Amino acid sequence: MALKSTSDKGLQTLSIHGGETPDPNTGASVPSLVMSSTFVVDEEVSFSANNLSSETPFVYTRWDNPTTQQLEHKLAILEQAAAGIAFASGMAASAAVLLAHLSQGDHLVISNTNYPGTAEFARDTLTRLGIDVTPVDSSELANIENAMRDNTRMVWLETPSNPLLRISDIEGAAGIAHAGNALLVVDATFGSPIATRPLTLGADLVVHSLTKYIGGHGDAMGGSVCGPQALIGPLRGEALVHYGGVISPFNAWLIMRGMATLPLRMRCHEANALAVARFLEDHDQVEAVLYPGLESHPQHALARRQMDNFSGMVSFRCANPKQLAARMMQQLEVIHYAVSLGHHRSLVYLMQTEDLIGSSYRLEGAELEKYRAAAGEGVFRLSIGLEDSADLINDLRAVLD
Repeated sequence: MALKSTSDKGLQTLSIHGGETPDPNTGASVPSLVMSSTFVVDEEVSFSANNLSSETPFVYTRWDNPTTQQLEHKLAILEQAAAGIAFASGMAASAAVLLAHLSQGDHLVISNTNYPGTAEFARDTLTRLGIDVTPVDSSELANIENAMRDNTRMVWLETPSNPLLRISDIEGAAGIAHAGNALLVVDATFGSPIATRPLTLGADLVVHSLTKYIGGHGDAMGGSVCGPQALIGPLRGEALVHYGGVISPFNAWLIMRGMATLPLRMRCHEANALAVARFLEDHDQVEAVLYPGLESHPQHALARRQMDNFSGMVSFRCANPKQLAARMMQQLEVIHYAVSLGHHRSLVYLMQTEDLIGSSYRLEGAELEKYRAAAGEGVFRLSIGLEDSADLINDLRAVLD
């Protein structure tokens, strides 16, 4: 039996039951894993994905799949969206939105520091296809407004941003985008739906790397886009079917299993991150700490206003970061020196300024100086996991002292 109503249920209940129903054939309580690539049909179905509709039965897993469908329904419920669609990775989801909703001659305004894959895709691939791209520090609404043009068709925010954890005003940005007849898309991977639900603040689409907090265990890659059916429907026919970034049903099943504990995990991530951030802020070898939950964060007031959870991402800066990174690789016992984030185990990685500026962000002038003022030679991006906070602090103290 499915939930009769979702509007009167809490996030913890929805994370467990939303989008799921017992298997109608076996009565299994746990969602069934359907790995079949093709399905037997008892009626004539068009062979073209262009003719897909909500009434089309399961035909081929690149089009739709029972396990993936349950994941998409659960995601949409948590985001308070009409519809959701899952992809093979967060990058597949991001590329799908950008390619499906932008065309030659259009203009994109995008956060100037965000996930490097998205940054490089915007600056290299989109511009090669004739789409103008203007990166701005989206933590200041005036920068977004000043970048808007007559041909601006999309504003893309990442909040909190990677790796400086800048916070962008979603509601304010939505007003600017919509006044210019542009879509507002928010990559909310760093926060998860437990922290921020951008659609309720005026965004048109919300993007996630499901590999991170939503899956939560570092063992399944995936991505998602949620929003109104009018924007999600075309993504299934064009982006999912034709671009081919289809999530494996097994990965969808793993991510859905991880979502059952998402609210519980996010509370622990936040509590641990706050304890570690305060430790780092008091340590004499640490030059700066960036965490939205700290009063010292430049957009702390905005974070309090639009985030129900400050998440588990902490960035910090030290002198001689390369030497510290080398010690971390050799001496850390609990925290893994590894890329990625949002997993149950803690991860840390040095995000070197020269590397990001040269390959991904390509900032110049005042924006470059602003980035260097915050990041120095590089920031350590620390994804706080679910271990005991005292153990995490002791692990960091051992390499910092």
